Amino acid sequence: MKKTQLLLWCFLGLTHIPLQAQTVYEQIDKQAATLEPKVIEWRRDLHQNPELSNREFKTAEKVAAHLRSLGLEVRTGVAKTGVVGILRTGKPGPVVGLRADMDALPVVERVNLPFASKAKGDYRGEEVGVMHACGHDTHVAMLMGAASILTGLKNQLAGTVVFIFQPAEEGPPPGEEGGAKLMVEEGLLKDLKINVIFGQHISSMSEVGQVTFKPGGQLAAADRFVIKVKGKQVHGSQPWAGVDPITVSAQIIMGVQTIVSRQMELTKEAAVISFGRVSGGVRNNIIPEEVELEGTIRTLDVAMQDDLHERLRRTATNIAEASGATAEVEIHKHVPITYNNPELAMKMGPTLKRVCGEDNVSISRAATAAEDFAYFANEIPCFFISLGGMTKGLDPKKAPAHHTPDFYVDESGMKLGVRVLSNLVVDYATKIGK
Repeated sequence: MKKTQLLLWCFLGLTHIPLQAQTVYEQIDKQAATLEPKVIEWRRDLHQNPELSNREFKTAEKVAAHLRSLGLEVRTGVAKTGVVGILRTGKPGPVVGLRADMDALPVVERVNLPFASKAKGDYRGEEVGVMHACGHDTHVAMLMGAASILTGLKNQLAGTVVFIFQPAEEGPPPGEEGGAKLMVEEGLLKDLKINVIFGQHISSMSEVGQVTFKPGGQLAAADRFVIKVKGKQVHGSQPWAGVDPITVSAQIIMGVQTIVSRQMELTKEAAVISFGRVSGGVRNNIIPEEVELEGTIRTLDVAMQDDLHERLRRTATNIAEASGATAEVEIHKHVPITYNNPELAMKMGPTLKRVCGEDNVSISRAATAAEDFAYFANEIPCFFISLGGMTKGLDPKKAPAHHTPDFYVDESGMKLGVRVLSNLVVDYATKIGK
């Protein structure tokens, strides 16, 4: 592994940055420093006023107003609540996309902040707390900052820059479409002839100043499965007179856990199967007729994904049949593997090293988290990075995880995110993408 990384960095270090471009980089640094208080202000406003997937109405209004104030061409209502800003330089060159996601999560915030969220929302028919528990508020604020800087550098750029503010990254509500998938289906990439898209995700468990990425498969495919176990309802005092779907479900849950640990080639890529919901029964003395199990599958290899799906079906149905029950297995492919185009990743590596410092950029291992940025990466070359958002000196193992009530981001890391986005565009538009 170390040898592979060393060879990669040797390759990355060969790219030469023209001296005349230094003035552009200096302008970016100066403007990012000037904009930092405003970026933080935007982030805090968004954090205090979060909105769930496909319901980002006020967020979209704020974004659109900012983009219009910059004089950009603005499109709203993209994939329901998305916003797209277009910077046309008037000079021939590539079309470069920058993407940020806007939606929050049904989580009650527990962090003691003056701008902590008190918002409520409707999720699957229930009133829930709403929180930016994954950092999407920082993503939006950083991209707004980058839009400000790049608009000011219009005369020094070439081609077109497309600022993509995407809704519903966490998944649209049941029965609705949304997210990057809908943006692709509506023709955003083809309509604007976007050549590449850059994206970043803040990490609450990586130090401020650190940037990581992985060429190839960086984040996992996420699939949802539902198993309906059907038995024969009977009085709880006479289990032998029926077929107990609760006991069968317990056996299925335990049996499924051996698929990854005993049947998958884990030296090839990681895989995960997790159950997240078990539902069945109405009272203590009735063995019910049906139990429903729901969970998630994470894979980093397409062939392993298909194999795991088949093993899940076979394991559940055979265990159920052995007890006289039946199991209906539904598997819904939700988000594909987030794939970093290797050639693009290697070309943009020197930009990250220059902006962040060589010691602050590293090649990461693949992660079993998922990102619907994957839908863009399935269509065109894309580059997705992880940006540190944990206060320096803290133990990453003790830092609050994403999607939790205690999720916390150190805002001092956002200036680097603005600089990274701006520099990626400048280097690609003026040198690499020509």
